[in-house]
Amino acid sequence: MGNREDLLAGAKRCLYEKGYVRTTARDIATASGVSLAAIGYHYRSKDALMNAALYQAMQEWGEEIERAFTTEGVAGATPAERFAATWDRVIESFTTHRPLWVTQFEIIAQIDHLPEVRELLAAGVDAARVGLAELFQNILATGEGKEEEQAAVGAFYQMMLTGVLGQWLIAPDSAPSGRDLTVALRAVAANIAPAGGADQAGPAGEGRA
Repeated sequence: MGNREDLLAGAKRCLYEKGYVRTTARDIATASGVSLAAIGYHYRSKDALMNAALYQAMQEWGEEIERAFTTEGVAGATPAERFAATWDRVIESFTTHRPLWVTQFEIIAQIDHLPEVRELLAAGVDAARVGLAELFQNILATGEGKEEEQAAVGAFYQMMLTGVLGQWLIAPDSAPSGRDLTVALRAVAANIAPAGGADQAGPAGEGRA
């Protein structure tokens, strides 16, 4: 790798080990084996480099989430069983990327003092919602009303991810499992839908093939 790539790898390592706020330029230089001056040359500033590292780390986690939707081990399962199994895989990914998510919550707590990071995260919100709606329920923004549905469903799953993640970080042994989420969504959907109505919903995600 060249100095630019070494710096990015070092910054990402610091992101996982020390977090966003506590990482210094010297930390990155030490972790990457590159001079302090190279940070300004290649990335203009330490913050710009850390933002690039954060973006890459989030992309990598997003790719892992996509892999959670593999059908391996769930052939012949019902939609509800696939939904629960998928969430279990998503929750497993929290273990691999735990330092990243601790850092994310640290960033959120400091977000008023990190305008560039706020812009970076805000820019990815809509794309994340689209991706989650497609992954969980195969909702594409084609046809009347689909764009609104895609955004709403994506926001719902984004909220679930954040909520489950927060509970897992605090108390992983008592955080909800895929089965718990399935049971909960069945109860919520039954409470909202009219009794015996044609639009009564099962767990979100049951429409996914």
